[in-house]
Amino acid sequence: MARNLDPKCRQCRREGEKLFLKGEKCFTDKCSVERRAYAPGQHGQKSGQRLSGYGTQLREKQKIRRVYGILERQFRKIFGAADLKKGATGENLLQLLEGRLDTVAYRMCFGVSRAEARQIVRQNGVLVNGKRVDVPSYSCRPGDVIQLFDKTKLQLRTKAALDAAEGRGFPEWLEVDIKSGRGGFKHYLARQDLPSSINEGLDVALYSS
Repeated sequence: MARNLDPKCRQCRREGEKLFLKGEKCFTDKCSVERRAYAPGQHGQKSGQRLSGYGTQLREKQKIRRVYGILERQFRKIFGAADLKKGATGENLLQLLEGRLDTVAYRMCFGVSRAEARQIVRQNGVLVNGKRVDVPSYSCRPGDVIQLFDKTKLQLRTKAALDAAEGRGFPEWLEVDIKSGRGGFKHYLARQDLPSSINEGLDVALYSS
């Protein structure tokens, strides 16, 4: 299966901000963005380079792809589905991305990163409405109950992820019971629920041009 093999910290430095790809390390002073806040490579420390309008749009698309860990073909497919739905295409795009099972599992802190949450899903570690689902791109719907398989809850990595989550809280559109490793997808998110550092409007402009 195709996947992005670029080092996680290098991806964050390329975008100039934390994408939270390495779990707990991203919350410490060991984070590469904290230590080297410039792009990787020989010319990474050069400043003042201005991007064209197209370059800015492309950079934003790459950032969102890296945040959610998806490839270009997947992103185009999701954007196409968002464009067909009623409402604002940008908000629809974010709802589809945040509704993916791997992202929901990550938001519920079943894994310390999206990559780890995706691996847990692929290894049959997550149940949706009582049934095992091993497809990371599965679209969750309001009312769905997502929970960890009993054996998965006993894994050290899962316990560590849930323990770390207690002090951080959870998104408003999800309901999570840490002790039982179980949660609910209450409703689709609203645009204001996500940080303004994500500019989905640039993606809409890129694919609409």
